[in-house]
Parts: sequence; structure tokens; C-alpha cells
Amino acid sequence: MNLIDFFTHHPNVVVAFSGGIDSAFLLYMAKKYTHNTHAIYIKTAFQPAFELRDACDFCKLYEIPLNVVELDIYNHTEILANPVDRCYHCKRVIFERICKEASAYPHDVILDGTNADDDENDRPGMRALKELNILSPLRLCGMTKTMIREAAKDAGISLWNKPSYACLATRIPHGECITKEKLERTEIAENYLMDMGFKDIRVRCIGNTAKIQISASDFLSFVENRRRIFDVLQKYYSSVTLDLKARDE
Repeated sequence: MNLIDFFTHHPNVVVAFSGGIDSAFLLYMAKKYTHNTHAIYIKTAFQPAFELRDACDFCKLYEIPLNVVELDIYNHTEILANPVDRCYHCKRVIFERICKEASAYPHDVILDGTNADDDENDRPGMRALKELNILSPLRLCGMTKTMIREAAKDAGISLWNKPSYACLATRIPHGECITKEKLERTEIAENYLMDMGFKDIRVRCIGNTAKIQISASDFLSFVENRRRIFDVLQKYYSSVTLDLKARDE
């Protein structure tokens, strides 16, 4: 089965949109091959502001109806406790809300952008998708991240090379409570580094230490700007470190 076949059998869909390339490509194809396509973006403290901007810009460009729904993640103590299966609890809450919001639109199925590379053993959130009958067409059609990027590039989608960006909660080690302060300083630190030109970055929170992870090609630039980076990040962390294992190694 390919995506065109999938949408032939499911002509009315609601797509959970994160602002990333996987769900963006899925939305693009849905808009092209279905009768009705609606996108729902769940806005929580776990998502940085740029993801919402990207989602809004994309849907405006391709004239896709987008419903932005705010969800207060701080009301869910089972998520804030940050257990090993935090992603399951978070996905469950988010997609329960999407299912509720989707009732306002004509649809046969609710879809998400999980791809064929995503390992169920590493992604407890995929259990929530099964429980709520959310379909993942990219995964069902065997589309890997590389295949999605290539197809998106061929289609002229500007997000085709957007780096993957897991939610801010992933920067905090399991078992360590998630707080507003930790999420906010993570977003500030990562936004600062991205504004400097670093693309594929993470700022991990290890206690009160910032552990920065970047691509191998960015190491020289990081060292050259070491003083500036430290001066800014020390406002939010007691110490700042660089992980010598590159993200792309």
C-alpha cells in the first residue's frame, strides 16, 4: 500500500500536526488526495513556540484548516512525575483531546506522523495510539524518515530538511520532576543556540547543569563562540558542558 491507496480508502481525515516534517508531509499528501482534511495542533508547555509558528505557516501556505488547542500539561501529575513511560501518558492525554476536538469535523480516521523508522520499543507513546485507534499511514506504507524527506523535497515542501525536534520534556532525565522553570530555560537555551546558527541541537538538563549536544560539523563554531554561549547560559544553569559525542555520530 502507498499513501495514495491509503487516502483512497480514507477520504476524510483529521491529522495530528506537530509542525515537524513527518506530519507536514502527511498533511500535504492528505490535502492532495482526500475529500476533507483538517489539522489539529495541541499546544502545551512541552512544545517550543517555533513549532506552532511552523505549523501555522505550513497550513496557511497549503490552505489546510488548522485548529490550535491549548492543553495545560501542568494539570497532569502522572506526566510531570516523568516516569520511564512518560511519553505514553502524554500521548494518551493529547490524543484523547484530539479525538474530542475531531468530532467537530467530518472524518473517517485520525492520523499521526509516526514513520517506519520509529521503534515501538523506544516509543511508549505508540501504545496510546493503538489504544485510541489512531492510524499512522507513513508507518503503514513503510516510509522511513529518509524517504519522507526525499519525497517532501521533490514536492517542494520547505520543511523537508527541518531537523527532528523531540519535545522539551525529553531534555529532563526520567524520574526527575518536570517543572515550568526547567522547560522554560531549556527553550531559552536552545532558541539562543539556534539563533546563532546551530541547527541540530539539544540542551539536556542534568540537575542544574546544561549538557549541550550538537552535530560534529558545529564543533568548531561552538568552540569559537564558547565565551558568548557560556555568558548567556550561565544565567540559567550553574555549569555548562559540551557532549563530545556528536548527535550525528
